[in-house]
Amino acid sequence: MQLVPAVNQPGVTKLVSQLSLSSETVANIYASDHLIVEPSATVDHVLRQMKTSNNGAALVCEGKKKLLGIFTERDALKLLASEADLQVPIADAMTKAPETMTLSDKVGRAVAKMSSGGFRRLPVVDQAGNALGFVKARHVLHFLIAHFPDVVFNLPPAPHHSTKAREGA
Repeated sequence: MQLVPAVNQPGVTKLVSQLSLSSETVANIYASDHLIVEPSATVDHVLRQMKTSNNGAALVCEGKKKLLGIFTERDALKLLASEADLQVPIADAMTKAPETMTLSDKVGRAVAKMSSGGFRRLPVVDQAGNALGFVKARHVLHFLIAHFPDVVFNLPPAPHHSTKAREGA
């Protein structure tokens, strides 16, 4: 169900956004196209796979299923900046036990986790901890645009700006 808020009614936009963010699940916005690597793969190999597959992150999984960690382009930049050895196993460079989401988690929870943790991606796992994909910041953005186009597309360039003098004649 698509809810479009009436922006000219105070409080309605907030109410509708709370309803959507607290009722829509991650299953509606996550991407199942993801790169999975074994923990024994070298950082160099994973970086090449990320480039080839045009992925900004890799899920490090045992047996191609059980999520152990995540390796992102941010992790890669840290390694490159410190001139670290890229022939080490990815298990030594990954973020272990990352924050995760399940398909039944609400979109609002994903937004809160991303905001508070500074994450651009969150792995999505099933109840057994097997990797299913990612929720990405751009997925959340597309969700917000699809559900609240009147609000998103009508925002002024500087929403909290107030003119000091009257415009016009």
